[in-house]
Amino acid sequence: MIKINNNRAWFLVMPALAVISFSAIIPLMAVINYAFQDVFFGDQFFWAGTQWFNQILNSKDFYITLLRSLTFSCLILLIEVPLGIYVALKMPKKGFSSSVYIILISIPLLIPWFVVGATWRIFIDSDAGLLGHSLSLIGINYDIENTYIAWLTILLMDAWHWTSLVVLLAYAGLSSIPESYYQAARIDGASQWSIFRFIQIPKIKRLLLIAVLLRFMDSLMIYIEPFIVTKGGPNKTTTFISHDLVQTATYEFNLGEGGATSVIYFLIILACSWALYKIIINKDE
Repeated sequence: MIKINNNRAWFLVMPALAVISFSAIIPLMAVINYAFQDVFFGDQFFWAGTQWFNQILNSKDFYITLLRSLTFSCLILLIEVPLGIYVALKMPKKGFSSSVYIILISIPLLIPWFVVGATWRIFIDSDAGLLGHSLSLIGINYDIENTYIAWLTILLMDAWHWTSLVVLLAYAGLSSIPESYYQAARIDGASQWSIFRFIQIPKIKRLLLIAVLLRFMDSLMIYIEPFIVTKGGPNKTTTFISHDLVQTATYEFNLGEGGATSVIYFLIILACSWALYKIIINKDE
């Protein structure tokens, strides 16, 4: 019997492949092309080889900024993942109240990045902001020009904006655990910690992996919120790679160096995400 290959399924995925090509692959190819060119006036290209890559990788400022970005991402994960799990554990699993909690938890995720940054900028203002003005009334100056205050602000802002994502993913995993698991644990006299460690965590770890990867990649690419709140200050202590990239490619219009920075930036995010994924999967196995 001759087996006939049916390739009609490819017609169903062609629209998705076309969208991905125009929105991701083609722009990436253009950026890679810029990375090896020296661009003048936007339309004059001269081959530069690996000049921009050598310049960036030999720059001390690049590694300082990279370390700052990685530090921010690690702090975000240490805050948002445990907090998200804790909130998900405290949420009701059934009834009308569970729907209300899900809606309220989801609200921060619906707010655009620009609005989040502008809202927090007003929130901490000492004259008109709720937090800043309230603290000034009791003699505390919420000075955003202080390095520690600036870092605290952007960490709190990001946690407020994105912890909901971890909460929803963890809540979905917890809601899928059959009640019989808890009944068997109670019969065996298991403590709440044992239930959390041996029942709940194993059931939600795959979803937590998704949450960790999404938050890591997104936090490493953060730009708008901290730029609005701190402008990268004080003294560039809240300036991340994304800020340097936008400064180089748009304000300075150095498309060659900007393209090389984008390629290095992309490879760093890809490598870190892959390493994080392999570590979690290997530990799971």
